[in-house]
Amino acid sequence: MPKLQIGDVTARLPIIQGGMAVRISMAPLATAVAEAGGVGTIAGSGMEPSELAAEVRKARRATSGVLAVNVMVAVRKFKELVQAAIAEGIDLVIAGAGFSRDVFTWCREAAVPMVPIVGSERVAKLAERFGASAVVVEGCDAGGHLGTEEHLMDLLPRIVGAVDIPVIGAGGVVTGADIKRVLDAGASGVQMGSRFVATEECSASDGMKRMYVEATEDDIVLVRSPVGLPGRALRNPFQERASRGVYPKRPPCRSCLKECGKEYCIITELEMAQRGDVEGGLVFAGASAASVHDITTVAELMRRLQDEWRAAEEGAA
Repeated sequence: MPKLQIGDVTARLPIIQGGMAVRISMAPLATAVAEAGGVGTIAGSGMEPSELAAEVRKARRATSGVLAVNVMVAVRKFKELVQAAIAEGIDLVIAGAGFSRDVFTWCREAAVPMVPIVGSERVAKLAERFGASAVVVEGCDAGGHLGTEEHLMDLLPRIVGAVDIPVIGAGGVVTGADIKRVLDAGASGVQMGSRFVATEECSASDGMKRMYVEATEDDIVLVRSPVGLPGRALRNPFQERASRGVYPKRPPCRSCLKECGKEYCIITELEMAQRGDVEGGLVFAGASAASVHDITTVAELMRRLQDEWRAAEEGAA
């Protein structure tokens, strides 16, 4: 596989592990991915800045590989979280669920590459103008919050043609053959989230990992999020009730989001699933989650992805 170059940061493999909140993508997962040659990502949304700083420190001590932090622009403590990660020596900052001009200044002053998640040519061009080192193009095939209704492979070629910085494709990437398909379309790398949930190093609950392994295509649905965006998730009792407009009683508000529809507390629901309540909590997942069939180590998964990519390359030769 080709290397991935973003600014002055180089990863041996063109694979960014997606930042999945809340507390799904933590130091153990990010460290394992970085050690295997990819970009390991810690998801900061839903955490306190001190907790995120501790996770970055833990990962930084354990690997010299490339580490990123992913924080939603929509969270109220966005600035504090980003700056906490920068102070601990993070290599890349990735941000989605909104657009912040200020983060480009913070990253430029710290000499840390900034990589926004985009869903249109307009936003990609805007990000490049503000100083983005790369952009992640996330199609509607992705898990979690969705900023577009277009599929990755429809959107990707247009954005590759619109900017002169590296473009990372995200959404529906599960196998090495998927990676080849995205790179062949002009991307410099891929971002993968769902496949990394079903790994031993992921901090998701065992019940959540089993949901991924047992999911069928019929289990992958959309859910309304208080963030104001649709979200892709796995069907469960919470999602089925929410689809009928029946929401759980909200706990005392933690004011975690800059703007919130207040239908339910999304941080609470994500935390519930992460801790093991996969019936009462919200389980985000990508459109290709049904292609995940086992729980493995990150090292084995990364070897498998490279083997699959190589087989796809040889098959196309």
